[in-house]
Parts: sequence; structure tokens; C-alpha cells
Amino acid sequence: MPLKDFLSDNPGIKKFIHRLLIPENEARPRLWVKWLVNPFFHRRGKGTVIRRRVRMDVLPFSPFSLGDHSIIEDFSTVNNGVGAVVIGRHSLIGIGNVIIGPVTIGDHVIIAQHVTISGLNHGYKDINTPISLQKVTTAHVSVGDACWIGANAVITAGTNIGRHVVVAAGAVVTRDVPPYSVVAGNPARVIKKYDPGQQDWISVKQSGV
Repeated sequence: MPLKDFLSDNPGIKKFIHRLLIPENEARPRLWVKWLVNPFFHRRGKGTVIRRRVRMDVLPFSPFSLGDHSIIEDFSTVNNGVGAVVIGRHSLIGIGNVIIGPVTIGDHVIIAQHVTISGLNHGYKDINTPISLQKVTTAHVSVGDACWIGANAVITAGTNIGRHVVVAAGAVVTRDVPPYSVVAGNPARVIKKYDPGQQDWISVKQSGV
């Protein structure tokens, strides 16, 4: 039986191990996990940089990987507590980003400052239970190769962004984005698409995301 399934079937043991790894009511792992456990479970490619002021809330339960020559800038937070975080090669995670798995980011991706990408949602439907005590749900987020995500954008759970997409600054992406397009607004809408016939980016009057 896989360890994850075993722990799911034994909540008492799961809670005990959880407390060994993470202080109560916190998301950040204990220092001994960061220093002695994570290096054996998580992959960092050659030439990678994780700046000193990055908050790495990563645990051995879910994968975390950072591809060759990718960089995570200061004041960012990376959290794989509820799902894997996989970042490709030659990608830049800008200053102050928040990335909460399950998230996959492709190769040669530029993510500007203060972007939030989250595969997590909090439950809220039970009005007799505080939202903070309800179960979370997850839905995988993917960002394709060669994308540019503008500053202060938000990419919500379950969305898939195609290859070579530009997400404008401040956009809130709530639905899938087709490849070779530009999206803007809240909720984000397609405002340009690449036309292979004209070999140019053409404005779209009415959105189609």
C-alpha cells in the first residue's frame, strides 16, 4: 500500500506525523524537514536559484521540482502541501509570487511580480461551520511553455493556460486560455490571438475564453 493511502486510512498516525513535520496551525515545515528530508525527495536541476527570502512550504508528501536554470525570486511562497508544484526549465518566478499546488509551470515561462497561482479552494457551503474548518478542494493548474504572466495576475484552481500566452497585469484567469493568445480583465477574456495566415497578432472584439 502506498504511504499516502496508508496515512489516509490511519488518521491518528497521519496527525502524529503531520505534527512532527509541521508546527500546529502552520504551513511552514520544521527546519529539520527542510534540511534533512526535503533534499532527498525534491528535485532541483542544474543552475537553479532559490533566493534566500523565499518561503518554501514544501513537504515530502507531494513532489516539488525546479527545472534547470530556473529562478524563484525573493519574497515568493511555494506550497506543495495539497498538491505537487512542478516548474520547468529556464523559468522565472518573480518577486512576491504565491504558488500553491497542484500546479505545473512549463519551460521558458516568465512570471512577473506578485502573481498568485493556486490549485486550492476553501470549502464554504456548510453555513454552520467556519470556512477555515471546512475541507479544501484542489484542481490542477497548468501554465504552458513560453508564457508571460503579468504583475498582480491571479490564476485560479482548475485552469489551463496554453503555450505562448500573455496574461495581462492584474488579470484574473478563471477559465482555460487557448494557446497563442493574450488575455486581460476580471474575469480574463481573450483580447488578441495569433493568426498564422497573417503572421500577426489580431485583436478580438468579443472574448472567447
